Amino acid sequence: MPHIPCNDIDMFYEQMGVGDPVLFLHSGFSRGILAFASQILDFQNKYACYFPDFRGHGRTRSESLEWSTPQHAEDMIAFMDRLRLPKAHLIGYGMGGGVALHCAVNHPERIASITSIGQSGFVASMESEQFEPEWLLEHGAHDFIERMKDRHFEAHRGDWQSFLRQKVKDWRTYPQLRDEQLRGLRRPTLFIAGQHDPYAPEEDLKRVTSLIPDSRYVIVPGCSHRPHMIRENPVFVNDTILQFLEEAK
Repeated sequence: MPHIPCNDIDMFYEQMGVGDPVLFLHSGFSRGILAFASQILDFQNKYACYFPDFRGHGRTRSESLEWSTPQHAEDMIAFMDRLRLPKAHLIGYGMGGGVALHCAVNHPERIASITSIGQSGFVASMESEQFEPEWLLEHGAHDFIERMKDRHFEAHRGDWQSFLRQKVKDWRTYPQLRDEQLRGLRRPTLFIAGQHDPYAPEEDLKRVTSLIPDSRYVIVPGCSHRPHMIRENPVFVNDTILQFLEEAK
């Protein structure tokens, strides 16, 4: 379970499989391998899979507790540099989808393809106030608080309040990409969302795929914000992404 210095952080990551590199970019409340547990077996048979923990998350260590989606994107490029990966496919969930899009906008030569799950590319921060520390304490959401303490302890060193405030701030601000930036993307791009995902509604997916030239979207019937996870429809999602990656080579 290695750490690797990237920019000014000590990034934790896990790696398995052999083949073309795929970076799995986790969501805002999760961490590397946890967000993609249902993808490991299917993808490692064909690809070298990397599961990094973002700055401020999981087991990645940093002196500062501040972070943002654009900063994560620069960290991912530094991560690729350290591992001597000239190019990689990016699969992002939630915030990780926004990170993938920022990577592709600012470093297109390093990106082979983009898959965004539960992230349309537009800010969708409804109900974000319910994840502020004060709201959680007032409403007795102690189980969620304990998960955030445990899941990210190495990153926030026990300051779970700062972690959540940073998360809510980022959630309300990013991806924040302009239409002209999206139109300039020249990498195969796939958007996946559950039928009942309030954060990536079909209306937004239609809009973003009308802007990005080589892009498409898939709606997963009956699913929520996490269609790739167990108890939803990971088999369908995995098969869809694997076919897309084959076409993107």
